[in-house]
Amino acid sequence: MKLDRSKRIIGSNAERTRLHNRQVVLGLVRRHQPVGRAAIARLSGLSTQAVSNITAELTEQAFLIVAGRDVKGRGLPVVQYSLNRDGAFALGIEVRPDAMFAALVNLAGETRFTRRISLSSSTPEIVSGHALALKLDALQDAGLHASQLLGAGIVMPGPFGQIGLDDDGRSELNGWDEIDPVALFEEVLGTNVVVENDATGAAVAERISGVAQNLKSYCFIYFGAGLGLGVVADGEVMRGAYGNAGEIGHVIVQSGAATGRLENFASRIAIRDQLAAAGLMVETVDDLSRLHGEGNSHLLDWVQKAAPPLSQAIGMVENLFDPEAVILGGALPDALLDDLIAALELPDASVSRRQDRKLPRVMRGASGRMTAALGGAALVIHDALTPRIVAHS
Repeated sequence: MKLDRSKRIIGSNAERTRLHNRQVVLGLVRRHQPVGRAAIARLSGLSTQAVSNITAELTEQAFLIVAGRDVKGRGLPVVQYSLNRDGAFALGIEVRPDAMFAALVNLAGETRFTRRISLSSSTPEIVSGHALALKLDALQDAGLHASQLLGAGIVMPGPFGQIGLDDDGRSELNGWDEIDPVALFEEVLGTNVVVENDATGAAVAERISGVAQNLKSYCFIYFGAGLGLGVVADGEVMRGAYGNAGEIGHVIVQSGAATGRLENFASRIAIRDQLAAAGLMVETVDDLSRLHGEGNSHLLDWVQKAAPPLSQAIGMVENLFDPEAVILGGALPDALLDDLIAALELPDASVSRRQDRKLPRVMRGASGRMTAALGGAALVIHDALTPRIVAHS
């Protein structure tokens, strides 16, 4: 599919500055709430008058609420502002070859609606029709008007564009080669749309409402249609020139006598293949949970086979990106992820092996099977609350 990044550019320098300053104020309120205008001005470097104008505008638009008055010290009580949790919402939709997931999230990252539907086909016509139905269901279920929707974040398995990676098609969507997904979904959904790969969406979800809330630099290995890597560096997501950063499933690893793509060893595809060879068919996370609860030997054998190549790949990720932690998550049961993490033998030759560590090198994500859909919504909120560097002409 064709992912056009140029549509993210804002028209004028004046408008960029205005949007940037709004994001600065929203981000500071989110981190320090409740907080007064003088404190916002001090933390942001903006003038008190500029902060006053911005907070008034954001309060009128329901992004902020007055959260009381601080009566400490001399003088008049200081008005305190907090983020209005339900002032706006974001819709997240994950598209997989065989299913779609939707989540509606408020500004505080709280989930108001989730749904999963099965797909008989993943063509643009079918997927876009289901996306509209999911949007309408989410708004109706939460009792919201369309004007309260900030936008929609659509997360899809990569890679995007004509690329030189071989794939067997099991982790790809059908019929999207010549489609601009941003234009398609904006027309169908009638709202602003951001499109990302599923691993990037999952990584942002963990920062909004998961185990990475207090982290600025981390990596997320996502078990989705295939295996992806989301990278957050100093609070910013790494997308790459064409939206394809993080195709870790295609990295070549060596495990004992076997050499091949990481995805062939450590992914849902690898699990399905191993279980199918034993005459066991799995379709959902619940199927895997049941087998894991039964102590299925074939599933436990997959853990032992997947751990060595995954350990090798994690060591590579650590040395490339120097993350505070590597997080595993996605469409696998929590208990199975815990077993996989416990089976890892992380390499000693890593920049992450340090005595002053405050976190484990590898952690399980907290968002579960809805991670990528929540991540789609989180991307919209992230863009609304995170300031961008302002370009000067």
